[in-house]
Amino acid sequence: MPRNNNESVVPGTKNALNNLKFEVANELGIGNYQQVDKGSLPSRVNGYVGGNMTKKMVAFAERAMAAGGAIPQVAQAAPPEPLNSQGQ
Repeated sequence: MPRNNNESVVPGTKNALNNLKFEVANELGIGNYQQVDKGSLPSRVNGYVGGNMTKKMVAFAERAMAAGGAIPQVAQAAPPEPLNSQGQ
């Protein structure tokens, strides 16, 4: 029977992911992303934030695997793509 709850497997991940989300949004030029109603933003803007979060996490994992398990800084794992350059 599958687990049907939203418990984190690793404690503290929710806060870490939120911090990464706000950091990526800030890098993309969305400085007030933490206070803005995400439902009022176009899905493209929210998609850019989520896509760049994924890009950073993948780059982080690739570097960690290449370094034999050493953990680099996530913030320096991959530069964000500007809002108007994705999908082109």
